[in-house]
Amino acid sequence: MFIATLIVSIFLAVALTFSAVGKLTKSASVIPIMEQVGVPADKVPVLAYLEIAGAIGMLVGLFFWPIGVAAAIGVILYFVGAVIAHLRVQDAKGIGPSAFLTVVAVAALVLRLLSV
Repeated sequence: MFIATLIVSIFLAVALTFSAVGKLTKSASVIPIMEQVGVPADKVPVLAYLEIAGAIGMLVGLFFWPIGVAAAIGVILYFVGAVIAHLRVQDAKGIGPSAFLTVVAVAALVLRLLSV
């Protein structure tokens, strides 16, 4: 079970890192989406730092399970918020990635709890 936890946690940490880098570098593919869902420009770096914290937590959580559980819960809440933001503005295209990463974060949480 721990191997599955390892794979899912690393995948999620990498996805969070790429997402954060896109936000911090003001990627042309990321910023218009942030504007569309109503995220103020000064809050985009905050979201990126939350993603970085989630990625670090997922990796540290592989060695200390309570951190992994807390990180997974935080990432779940982050992406549920993203899904809600996309639903609020009726952005059907933007829901997919957020919903997918929500499911991956739930899987990471369940696997982490099962491999304690």
